[in-house]
Amino acid sequence: MRDAAVARPARVVSVGRNAVWLAFEGSDELHFASIRKQQERISLVPGDMVQAVPMDDERVVVDRREPRTFALERRTAGGRTKTMAANVDGIAIVAAFAQPSFHAAMVDELLAFAEIHDLKARLLLTKADLASSQDVERILALYGRLGYVVLSINPRARAGLDEVERELRGHQTLLIGQSGVGKSSLFRAFGGSATVGEVSAGGRGRQTTTSGRLHYFADGFIIDSPGVGEFELRDLPWSEVAYGFIEFQPYFGKCRFTDCSHRSEPGCAIRAAVDSGDISPSRFESYLSMVGRGKS
Repeated sequence: MRDAAVARPARVVSVGRNAVWLAFEGSDELHFASIRKQQERISLVPGDMVQAVPMDDERVVVDRREPRTFALERRTAGGRTKTMAANVDGIAIVAAFAQPSFHAAMVDELLAFAEIHDLKARLLLTKADLASSQDVERILALYGRLGYVVLSINPRARAGLDEVERELRGHQTLLIGQSGVGKSSLFRAFGGSATVGEVSAGGRGRQTTTSGRLHYFADGFIIDSPGVGEFELRDLPWSEVAYGFIEFQPYFGKCRFTDCSHRSEPGCAIRAAVDSGDISPSRFESYLSMVGRGKS
């Protein structure tokens, strides 16, 4: 009965229209929940805190959304603002050294996204045993020199998990990575929730390749992301994209032209830093690929 049911705090993990997967505070167990009819117009995203009511018939109903401490937003191609996640303070990028090959452009775009949105970024690298030691050392050194937290981990063997937990404890982290890089293994190693079907547009659960995963630490959590494609910066002007590359920032204002886009203009301080080896060519190539596909 509604009168006997008591609302409890819960975290939204995966979202559909008028329905969500959620986990009650302190638990990794996922529950399929509908949104109370009077509240169906509220917008929910992964990371949202809600008050949810477990009913006598095993249904769960969302009563209301709690105020957000932070909303992670991006502009869509149509110029609208889309909220992607809530109540997070950082991202952890999971990438593989091999199988699939290390995707520098994707990693650099995600790091730039974090910088632009004032989020702490961490890089978790898997499958070092499948790559050459030279490649492993080169990648670790490149991102370590930039000041990022870079950890080589093997979730299946539980190698590096203590370091990950120490780094993420006390934070609310969105986990991002391509398929096949080890995100699912990481959640399983931590004992987080198993894969669940995406919530369909009609509000019913269905099995798909999209998952909803959550793991609570004693203080903080990691939650699965909507997908790598959600974090593209294709519609940003070159000046904002450049800001996302932290090693570019000391050279701002030192180019010959005040409106230098750092692509082909003469007297570009950033291009000179690439030529001198102070900026990694691979990082600069990532920047060029990002601004080259945009409007600017």
